[in-house]
Amino acid sequence: MTQTPDVPTDALPLVTERAARRVAAILGKEAPGAMLRVAVNGGGCSGFQYAFDIEKARADDDHVIEHEGAVVLIDPVSLDFLKGARIDFVDDLIGQSFKIDNPNATASCGCGTSFSV
Repeated sequence: MTQTPDVPTDALPLVTERAARRVAAILGKEAPGAMLRVAVNGGGCSGFQYAFDIEKARADDDHVIEHEGAVVLIDPVSLDFLKGARIDFVDDLIGQSFKIDNPNATASCGCGTSFSV
């Protein structure tokens, strides 16, 4: 895992083994060198929303998490919103999805894809 300067290790987002395996499976179907970008964007019913995109290149200031064959990129602005978050993958009765448990969120919508701070 690449360390991000000035961010304590315990404040960095954690990608669970289950999420890393799912990301690796998704990226395995993409062109070599593909990575998953996790970002926080303005919008959604609570003010901010999570975004997941496949990337072929990373920016110099991206935080990179490499785990279980998965490569996850997080830009510096999103990293501020995701400090201490846990990125997981769930498979339950309502379907499969990535789930972010974010200690910085003060409220979230019912579907769990948007939040406020």
